[in-house]
Amino acid sequence: MLKQSKGGASAANIDLEADLKRLYRVVASLKTAEECAMFFEDLCTRTELAAMAERWEVVRRLSKGESYRSINQATGVSTATITRVAQWLRFGKGGYRMALARTQRVKGKTA
Repeated sequence: MLKQSKGGASAANIDLEADLKRLYRVVASLKTAEECAMFFEDLCTRTELAAMAERWEVVRRLSKGESYRSINQATGVSTATITRVAQWLRFGKGGYRMALARTQRVKGKTA
């Protein structure tokens, strides 16, 4: 079991796995992009949202075969971040690939 330890003694008692499961259930219950935006804008800081959006843009570009350098020049994302995202895209749990496949199936929408 993962225990949340960042933030001091009071945070050490938080069961991170259980908290994440509850969070994932809430996210899965959201029905529209608008609902997701409302939820994530309440949950996350602008910096956190920007980091997630940035990573998703890197995933999209990597899936199209763009080079790290091209992605870096077009987005300003560091090559270290691009490398980390590429590793998760290749060797992660498959979430990026699943999301890419689903967004590519939706006609008239961009991933």
